[in-house]
Amino acid sequence: MQLDFFPSRTLTIYLAKMFITRIFAVLVMLVLVLMMLDLLSTSGEILAVEGNGQGELWTYASLRIPQLMARFLPYSVLLATLITLVALNQNSEVVAMKAAGLSAHQVLAPLVLTATAVAVLSFAFNERVVTRATATLKAWEATEYGLIPPESGAAANIFVTDGLNVLTAGALSGDGEDLILTNVTWYQRSAEGMIVEQIRAPRATYADPGWKLETPRRFEVQSAGTKVLDELVVGENLAPDQVNLTKVDPDALDFFSLYGWIQKYEEIGRRTAEMRAKWWHKLAGPLSAILMPLLGAIAAFGLARSGQLFVRAIIGMALGFAYFVVDNAALAMGSFGGYPPFLAAWAPFLLFFLIGETVLIRTEE
Repeated sequence: MQLDFFPSRTLTIYLAKMFITRIFAVLVMLVLVLMMLDLLSTSGEILAVEGNGQGELWTYASLRIPQLMARFLPYSVLLATLITLVALNQNSEVVAMKAAGLSAHQVLAPLVLTATAVAVLSFAFNERVVTRATATLKAWEATEYGLIPPESGAAANIFVTDGLNVLTAGALSGDGEDLILTNVTWYQRSAEGMIVEQIRAPRATYADPGWKLETPRRFEVQSAGTKVLDELVVGENLAPDQVNLTKVDPDALDFFSLYGWIQKYEEIGRRTAEMRAKWWHKLAGPLSAILMPLLGAIAAFGLARSGQLFVRAIIGMALGFAYFVVDNAALAMGSFGGYPPFLAAWAPFLLFFLIGETVLIRTEE
């Protein structure tokens, strides 16, 4: 048996090229199908806005495709693993490699090396492309596919409280005292917590103190009457820093920026469990690609003529999809505080690494 972890250079390159081409092919297929289905459900909303046309559909596709690529890249690695290993098994190439003295880990080593390179590229792609596309797309969705606010730092779905009262906004842009809120709603509540009036405005700016609503429309719950005002100042106790902290979206921030926001939240005593879980998951998520060759390896070993190859492929697929289910559940539990953030992000990875190793050793040995 060879003592080197990798097989020969020729065999390593052969397996790596076979694996990477299948990853790319599966990823392209998944993204194209899912993007087409997404456009079928979203194009009506985009084209319903006056002035939107084919250009806006292409803009939406350019912002949505990076998200789909980031989300389904691990699935692509899993499916490519099964396709590659099943083909090698059917053609008796795995038997030939084992007859030459290669262990199961040596057969999988080129695939794991390729998956590691894919994980590194995935992390870089998420940091440089996906985060920016996500921030822009969420800001655009908050304006209901109208004009995206031109100011920097756009964010969506703002929610902040002023005592019992609540201020919400569809989008936020700018920084410091130059913050601009759009699609604003102010809920005035009584001492019992009941909403007594609702005020909507298309835009709000900081009035020092408070937030000046432009052309607000007031609705009083008791009288069920509506009144349009020229302007109105609300939330006099809300400073720009308080509102600015609510615009943090972990999915729209890169690894280092999110860590900076976590430190700011901790300085003022705000809860950071959800942000920390997603911060750790920015590392654990791309690294899940490394697990896929290990979880799908059961399809490679065992004689194809035994009639169990299809069953082995199904088991490999089940292990891979079980990882994604557990990973999403753990991340949700970490966001709610059920698990520590580090455990929520890394426990599924470590658990299925041990499961994959156990299944591989038991299957081959």
